[in-house]
Amino acid sequence: MHLAFLEWLTKRKKSLSQMTRSELRRQELLLEKERTQLLKKVTKIARDKQELFEKGAGEKTPEVRKVMAQEFELKTTEQLMLARQLNIRSKEMLTVSRLRMLRENADRAGRSSKLGLVSEADMFKLSKLIESDAVRTEIYQERLDEILKIGAAADEGASALSEAGSTVLDIWDKMDTGAITDSAEAFDEADRSVREKHAAPEQ
Repeated sequence: MHLAFLEWLTKRKKSLSQMTRSELRRQELLLEKERTQLLKKVTKIARDKQELFEKGAGEKTPEVRKVMAQEFELKTTEQLMLARQLNIRSKEMLTVSRLRMLRENADRAGRSSKLGLVSEADMFKLSKLIESDAVRTEIYQERLDEILKIGAAADEGASALSEAGSTVLDIWDKMDTGAITDSAEAFDEADRSVREKHAAPEQ
């Protein structure tokens, strides 16, 4: 059972702010592994639900259809629970990733002592944001950056979705609705948009 984030941060022998780059990276990899496993489960359930729905649509026996409907509901409930865990894990991973970036910057600047950037009050705020289903990863990233005082220059390698990433999602949505039917055209547009976003000068 995964510990609550605040407990995970405060009950360790060594706090995150005292960890070396390699130690933070190990924590990041552990969270990444958990998130990948959750992603696989969510993907499988979504696929199973699609197959179940199609079977139910073709099933004419009322009793069998009822069982399928119940199974569809159960899978949806499980999917929602996994989605919540995935949201939490993504925010935890983003937090550790941010702290690793700060550690790397501190090491390069010759400040190898503990970061001292995250107080207990800050950790409490972050834990509440992480546990809240209403706070998505993108919103959490903004609040995290405010707390850690990380500017846009430190945004490379961010786990949350950037404006460029959102553009790719928009293109996929257009493919879903049929607004874009050519996959090669869609890829070219996505690739071009992301390149343009990264090439654009910072405001």
